[in-house]
Amino acid sequence: GIATDHGGFDLKKELVTQLRGAGHEVVDFGAHHLSEGDDYPDYVVPLAQAVATHEVERGVAICGSGVGASVCANKISGIRAALIHDHFSARQGVEDDHMNILCMGGRTVGPAVAWDLVQTFLAADFSQAPRHLRRLGKVALLETENETDKTCGPGGRGRKRLAR
Repeated sequence: GIATDHGGFDLKKELVTQLRGAGHEVVDFGAHHLSEGDDYPDYVVPLAQAVATHEVERGVAICGSGVGASVCANKISGIRAALIHDHFSARQGVEDDHMNILCMGGRTVGPAVAWDLVQTFLAADFSQAPRHLRRLGKVALLETENETDKTCGPGGRGRKRLAR
């Protein structure tokens, strides 16, 4: 699946064409027309939910910088999204961390680099190495803890102070 707001609209169009040309089935979560007033969560959240429920295998999320898309996607339980600018991270993010959404900035990455990163991301497989499985279990536990801890979040006191 793929999603973007206006910040990555042209890049998404190019990537969809390239992905389909390479034989991939692409679910396009929008934006379907250019609108400077749209908001990336309206497109990234449905993509992330589809990845989390295995409706689609992996996702590509784009906004102007890629940061907002990454932050937004990671709010969905089961999502492991990362802002990627290089081949090593595109591959290693899948192999070691089981990354399932690649995030990019439509204003920071050109079409040739974006296509290379997407191909690297899609070609990589999770290693299943015991140390990586152990780490994923710890991350999944954080999601469970955060779902049951109602004191965290806007206006909440939280359980732990990370910095003074």
